[in-house]
Amino acid sequence: MENKYCIIMAGGIGSRFWPLSKQDRPKQFLDILGTGRSFIRSTFDRFNRLVPAENFLVVTNAAYRDLVLEELPMLKPDQVLCEPMRRNTAPCIAFASYRILSRCSDALIAVTPADHLVTNEAEFERTIATGFDFLSQPGHRNALMTIGIKPSRPETGYGYIEVESGELKVESGVVAVENFKEKPNLETAKQFVAAGNFFWNSGIFLWTLQGILAAFRAYLPDMAALFESGAEKFGTDAEQAFIDEKFAQCENISIDYGVMERAKERYTIPADFGWSDIGTWGSLFEHSKHDDCENALRGRVLPVDCRHSVVNIEEGTTAIVEGLDNYLVAYRDHSLLVCRLDREQEIKNWVEKI
Repeated sequence: MENKYCIIMAGGIGSRFWPLSKQDRPKQFLDILGTGRSFIRSTFDRFNRLVPAENFLVVTNAAYRDLVLEELPMLKPDQVLCEPMRRNTAPCIAFASYRILSRCSDALIAVTPADHLVTNEAEFERTIATGFDFLSQPGHRNALMTIGIKPSRPETGYGYIEVESGELKVESGVVAVENFKEKPNLETAKQFVAAGNFFWNSGIFLWTLQGILAAFRAYLPDMAALFESGAEKFGTDAEQAFIDEKFAQCENISIDYGVMERAKERYTIPADFGWSDIGTWGSLFEHSKHDDCENALRGRVLPVDCRHSVVNIEEGTTAIVEGLDNYLVAYRDHSLLVCRLDREQEIKNWVEKI
């Protein structure tokens, strides 16, 4: 396990879950599902079975540094990397990768968002272990891998990974990627699911340190050069000042656009371990416990003649709701949201207006 590392990306503000998720304590630091653990703690626990605690790096906004250490007290302060601004996932991953380079040149790395749900953790562990084993083989040191999720419905909110249909019979579980597809419309999503060789892109990645650094140099050379100009500062007291000065010069681009869609050695592991990015109230509703009228309730709530609704209020408050059908009610810290569940995609815009 000594050369296995995990990068947790935890800088988002989770505006789609307003008012539960706010800038002072966004989604990744909340226990929205009532499991007893925040999303980021659950993420750490899943990967900690394969990666030692000292080999975790959490990349986040400087404002969330103390929240990370509060949720993950087993980490040392220097394991929390602070971005001076949000610049998307490619600069985030480059920052952490060059820090790892200062410690371990032959690292195997998993990269994960901080705020996803996994219900079958044993199968998750097996999938990640399969990826690490594949990358450990000499011929695969430059392979870039993403975890593909077997689709359970024609989802329009996820990107898709296409593989050759014949590749699915490969015994190792690892298959070559043909194409990455953008979020489709409903008709295209139905075609993807029916074809059987398309998978949701989970945003979880596996690669070797040398493989991802080579990819940055090949596909994002300006970004690679920027970080390499201060390579000797990573892991030292001079690191943060260098990042604060140079990070804004990084292109604002995702690892998917910047690297994965351009790379030659792309692989995926088709998996089914009860995954969701819990990116919307609808997905939260899907994974919550329901009462006899299909309501998902959290807090001291009395529903009267309500069905298929979400009511989520903070501890110490009480709500009586009557006559709701397919509605969302959420309350936290003097902020209240009431809207139809089928209009939840507009929440982010509404929050920006206020």
